[in-house]
Amino acid sequence: MDTNNLILVGGGGHCKSVIDVAESAGYNIEGILDLPELVGTTVLGYPIIGTDNQIAEYVNDAVFIVTVGHIKDASLRIKLHHEIKSARGKLATILASTANVSRHAKIGEGTVVMHHTNVNADAIIGQGCIINTFANIEHDSVIEDFCHISTGAMINGNCKVGSETFVGSQSVLSNGIEIASGCLVGAGSFVRKNITKKGVYSGNPATLKIKL
Repeated sequence: MDTNNLILVGGGGHCKSVIDVAESAGYNIEGILDLPELVGTTVLGYPIIGTDNQIAEYVNDAVFIVTVGHIKDASLRIKLHHEIKSARGKLATILASTANVSRHAKIGEGTVVMHHTNVNADAIIGQGCIINTFANIEHDSVIEDFCHISTGAMINGNCKVGSETFVGSQSVLSNGIEIASGCLVGAGSFVRKNITKKGVYSGNPATLKIKL
């Protein structure tokens, strides 16, 4: 198997962003798996070659990346990630050519680090995450599995973001903040205190708006 060959799973808007990142990282995009009615169409010139039910047909030809987005819910991303693993497929870890990722950081499989992001020393990012454009993950912070750290978000040093959490664009976490799993932090929020219960939080300071 050529690990430079890449299959994208999911053909929506997030797919377009990942295509640009994958191109910059030197991947050869073989095609996209999406809905049956979209087979034969293209996304940014790349063909939709099949559906996610056909993942097993490609495991010997390419590595995979899940290109379904995550705002309110990571469940579909998780489902597709596990389907790839169950089929014995290999998940890529894709770092944009413009990203600054410390050689002392750890990035999990199936994670995409987008353009102009910064991941600093001893940061740990789990599997299946989206670290979006201009996000900053500072030293010693931990981003657990299947999180989405949105555009321009600032995760300061020694923070811990629980699995399946969405941190909105331009949000800021103070040093040492911990966020429970499955939370949604609204765009532009300032998280000054630990978030210990699952829910939707927003504002400055960020407060609970909706229990989940």
